[in-house]
Amino acid sequence: MHLQEPCVDGVVWTTVSRVTDPDLRAPPSPRVEALIAEVVEPDEPEPAVAIDNPNLTPEQREEAAKRAEQDRRDRRLVRRLKEGDERAFQELVQTYQNRIFGLMLRMISNRQEAEDLAQEVFIIVYRAIGSYRGEGRFYTWLYRIASNTCKNRIKYLKGRNFHRSVEIDETPQAQLPASDGGSIVSMQSQVPGPEQAAEGTRMEKVIQRELAALDPEHRLLIVLRDVQGLTYQDIIRITGLQEGTLKSRLHRARLALKERLQPYLR
Repeated sequence: MHLQEPCVDGVVWTTVSRVTDPDLRAPPSPRVEALIAEVVEPDEPEPAVAIDNPNLTPEQREEAAKRAEQDRRDRRLVRRLKEGDERAFQELVQTYQNRIFGLMLRMISNRQEAEDLAQEVFIIVYRAIGSYRGEGRFYTWLYRIASNTCKNRIKYLKGRNFHRSVEIDETPQAQLPASDGGSIVSMQSQVPGPEQAAEGTRMEKVIQRELAALDPEHRLLIVLRDVQGLTYQDIIRITGLQEGTLKSRLHRARLALKERLQPYLR
């Protein structure tokens, strides 16, 4: 069984487009300036993977080629955005809205809140694009902004009467291909046992509900690695964790999720 990643069918872009004219041309509000100061971090140099490396497997070579093409596309998009090309912002949102919305929805479990947060992320990126130096991957820079924005919001909502209202598989947008940010890695391959013992939408709902009950740091790692299929190196860049720390925390997160699922398997 796979945890399918939800998509937004243009919801984020439709929402963002309503604030792009003329608001994004005006100076940012104090609130947006404060958010930029809180969640935007400098991009750092990242080693490139040589596609012609003879030590790579065919799968690794194919993945490296896809990664290189994505980075070339993103560099062109960023250059146009810095030059003031308004269509570049639309393309940026349309390219990444499903992944960013999916991250927010998995972390927050409230559709309206996830849409608002995804919109906020893209507005921050638009405002802060001048600070992106191009030394690291735009993809991981964007994700770091998104994860920081999400963690800030979770802290804000903590202790308030916040309603987690989403059954993800019940949304009409629940079936998103992996190429658009869907579930790349099966949860059953990462949390052995539970998914092999139960099938269908009931366990899908249970997994999401128990995932939402995990510590936010653990939840983030499972979403990034096991739901969205990001590489360890990308997650290291996004979270700032050392490799050993990342793998240790992810292991504990998987164990915590498995333990929470045990009552449903009896």
